[in-house]
Amino acid sequence: MTARHVLAIDQGTTSSRAIIFDHGGTIVSVGQLEHEQLLPRAGWVEHDPAEIWRNVREAVAQALSRAELNALDIAAVGITNQRETAVVWDRHTGVPVYNAIVWQDTRTDRICAELAGEAGADRYKDRVGLPLATYFSGPKVRWILDNVPGARERAAAGDLLFGNTDSWVLWNMTGGVEGGVHVTDVTNASRTMLMDLRTLDWDESIATEMGIPLAMLPAIRSSSEVYGVGREHGMLTGVPIAGILGDQQAATFGQACFEPGMAKNTYGTGNFMLANTGTAPVRSENGLLTTVCYQLGEQPAVYALEGSIAVTGSLVQWLRDNLGIISSAAEVEALAATVADNGGAYFVPAFSGLFAPYWRSDARGALVGLTRFVNKGHIARAALEATAFQTREVLDAMNTDSGVALTELKVDGGMVANEALMQFQADILGVDVVRPRVAETTALGAAYAAGIAVGFWDGEQDVVDNWAEDRRWSPRMADAERERTYRLWKKAVTRTFDWVDADVT
Repeated sequence: MTARHVLAIDQGTTSSRAIIFDHGGTIVSVGQLEHEQLLPRAGWVEHDPAEIWRNVREAVAQALSRAELNALDIAAVGITNQRETAVVWDRHTGVPVYNAIVWQDTRTDRICAELAGEAGADRYKDRVGLPLATYFSGPKVRWILDNVPGARERAAAGDLLFGNTDSWVLWNMTGGVEGGVHVTDVTNASRTMLMDLRTLDWDESIATEMGIPLAMLPAIRSSSEVYGVGREHGMLTGVPIAGILGDQQAATFGQACFEPGMAKNTYGTGNFMLANTGTAPVRSENGLLTTVCYQLGEQPAVYALEGSIAVTGSLVQWLRDNLGIISSAAEVEALAATVADNGGAYFVPAFSGLFAPYWRSDARGALVGLTRFVNKGHIARAALEATAFQTREVLDAMNTDSGVALTELKVDGGMVANEALMQFQADILGVDVVRPRVAETTALGAAYAAGIAVGFWDGEQDVVDNWAEDRRWSPRMADAERERTYRLWKKAVTRTFDWVDADVT
């Protein structure tokens, strides 16, 4: 094989990136463009799918040009993506019928309540591993079909397609209206509430109850196989598109968490902790999700328990964009360092309700414990600490479900550059926190999946061999102080409950 690189497309919540890796898993070049966050109403979060596709194309062009490479140098392309963000588009024109409804969006609360009925939020959980919640794709598709004029009729006629953003990008890359491949992988399918975890196929009865025609849904494939080849304006013509993993599963793969019990936590727009549970799905009794971790070709699928936290990095963006107390996200660490502690302030960022382990769509954000002593430094520190406290809650649930206490936590994502946060995370968990040398594990995981499919890498062992530790933080906080601050955090969380009434959105 003459091509000596693999390209990963990371279509995330705030930006689209293209990252080129060499055989050692080292970054060669990066292209990145942010897309607009559309907030038409309280609780509504949208993206423009056309803008996302334009940005993906430009990011790929940036990465190739900066590395002075072309399609002949790329062995394969992997895609990773914001998972539950739903796109519905016309198969004949390629035009979306509505903006993408983002995973953070809460408009489907009443649809979820209607579907739950007397059976409750766990109505489908035995089959799909997920509670009925606004987080997941299926109810978002239902909302589009119910609210976009003519959409339900067009869907029934077979004219509309649905996918998370992985399917949208793949369909466009492989030709769009001229033969684009309409496929998703098992990890993304497991986030729709429409896939049976055991059969790895769409559950027709759930789709029918949600009012979603099966003809809209992409074919479900493994996470590592050739789905098609690039056909977009010559940019990646002929290059196999050979890997798809939802972003958190991609990070788990890139962190080489291949054995049951191995776990990672990604610090991005939200936080997502995944623990490998092996080749059988494990039902959570403590507010976690059961999901597909990855599947390589025809091998058995590997499953995971997941703790999903809606707001972490996006809280820092909120301090910047909504309050203006920092001018860049990087400034939050310095501002938090101006104070010795949180001054008694606790910030529970339930902007999209609370995800794991509570699943309370009626919750909204709260900043509690305020006195006149509290200043913007304390608020910045409380915002960072909220990330660590929420992670502790998820880790506690994961330890209880698995019956095995995690001894260290692998971390990745943008916020792991914040060393004060990582130290506080180790302190509040009481275990070591470990950062890898290549922190871009989400893109790296997608690259590995694609490269393995075409023989660029031999398999999981190459991923293990390439992984290297960069930095380790060990707990310094006294046990009594750890439990005191965590107890106050738990008290603060209860203050966010029951905010949304029938007449409050």
